[in-house]
Amino acid sequence: MKQEIVALFSGCGGLDLGFRRADFNVVWANEYDKEIWETYENNHIDTILDKRNIRDISSREIPDCIGIIGGPPCQSWSEAGSQRGINDDRGKLFLEYVRILKDKQPLFFLAENVSGMLHKKHQGALNNIIAAFDEAGYAISFKLLNAMHYNVPQDRKRVIFIGYRIDLKKRFNFALLKQSSHISTLRETIWDLRESAIPAIGTNKTNGDSCHFPNHEYMIGGFSTMYMSRNRVRTWNEPSFTIQAGGRHAPIHPQANKMIHVGKDECIFDPNSPEIYRRLSVRECARIQTFPDDFIFHYNNLAAGYKMIGNAVPVNFSLAIARAIYKDLFCLDREIVEYKQESGQLSLNLF
Repeated sequence: MKQEIVALFSGCGGLDLGFRRADFNVVWANEYDKEIWETYENNHIDTILDKRNIRDISSREIPDCIGIIGGPPCQSWSEAGSQRGINDDRGKLFLEYVRILKDKQPLFFLAENVSGMLHKKHQGALNNIIAAFDEAGYAISFKLLNAMHYNVPQDRKRVIFIGYRIDLKKRFNFALLKQSSHISTLRETIWDLRESAIPAIGTNKTNGDSCHFPNHEYMIGGFSTMYMSRNRVRTWNEPSFTIQAGGRHAPIHPQANKMIHVGKDECIFDPNSPEIYRRLSVRECARIQTFPDDFIFHYNNLAAGYKMIGNAVPVNFSLAIARAIYKDLFCLDREIVEYKQESGQLSLNLF
């Protein structure tokens, strides 16, 4: 049976979709970025989307649930960013997550963040966050995982925090996660799209319904010195580089040769490449993030499309984690465990 959960900082809902596929029902979600609302509402039609700033939402307004999932904004923890961590306003949103968790007391929670969170300069902040989860009443497990090992054609490292309510007297064991035996490649993922991509219009505006395939359009324009500091091309027989939250930083399509290193932090495009160098399209990035083709992204500027996809949790990665949690908490000795809300407490029933 479906277990009801809520999603915080849901973005376009990659994490949500993975949990839905694992027999969870996302009944309520929160996302403050107005550029994402149309995409979320059109692809998660059974979920109530609350569009307010999370700081303005009382826990009483959030439905009772057995789980809370979500990834607080990660820019302040990023290895490519300022690394201000918990001292940044976006980093402090992590504490809003903890506030709601403490008030709602679901059976479990999942929080996802970038690998930069584990940087040694953030050790004090990380310890404070773990202590906050502990004080909220949860036994915490966390681990740095690469989505590439969970049926995602992308080299993407993320920190996953999973907490079980302390009265369950157990912790999540990451050994429950089933790794895929095969690393998916770009050829397996986007080969069929190779001839139908079109460039953006003008100042990187969408082609809309003129795309030959939904969202199959790519950002145009120059490449920064930082971008040209290393190779940005993976071959057809490799997984993609990390899909980032910005079109300017999208990997180059594998039709082109790998870039040539010519000096310290300096690469050039191979003049003998058989095909042009272009960024991956919005749809190609979505495929690499394992969104299905019927998941349509709505935007006017391509930058917004790349951003919501790059910030998402890959659907297959989410699915693998969700299945492990579901089996661990709700399937005991081949019986289904049901949790019901009674007198403000979630009680266990076997049937």
